[in-house]
Amino acid sequence: MVRIFLPLAALSISSLVFAMILGQMIDDPKVATTAVQAGVQYHFLAALAALVFATLVHAIVLTYFMGTGRWIEETSSAYSLDPQLHARSTSIKYRTIPFMVLCFAMLVLTGGLGAAADPASPMQSKGFLGLSAATVHLIAALTTVAANVFVTWLEFHALERNGEIVDQVLAEVRRIRLEKGLAVDG
Repeated sequence: MVRIFLPLAALSISSLVFAMILGQMIDDPKVATTAVQAGVQYHFLAALAALVFATLVHAIVLTYFMGTGRWIEETSSAYSLDPQLHARSTSIKYRTIPFMVLCFAMLVLTGGLGAAADPASPMQSKGFLGLSAATVHLIAALTTVAANVFVTWLEFHALERNGEIVDQVLAEVRRIRLEKGLAVDG
């Protein structure tokens, strides 16, 4: 899973950074020129795509944990393996999930703040704590990218630890099957 995760995570973080750079390249979104409005549109579309892709990457990790957790549980039961294997896998999963949810919430919040900062939007924000709506959106975007980098690092290490548990289960199953004279793959 780590081999699949790393390129997806790199692309996810890159897409978030790219969307943020496009946002920074917008001169004054209040100006109704074609070039400025095209910049706003490119930023919006890139940010939306980055949000969806980042969510997808976190969802893939969650799906992996759900699948391997169930597999470890059923395999441990079928081969009477140490229940600690499943408990450790479950612990890793449940320590990682809140961070994934936080990233998703931050992605959605940043998008909402971007909509509020758009002068063409019917919902106008005056900002917060004396900061303009655009500055609040930028701060949220920077925080969201940083959080996604951190959570990606956490997910990577969680995937590595869970992969070690999967390897232990496979080794135990192989050992048991060999002792009983049953067929073993590879």
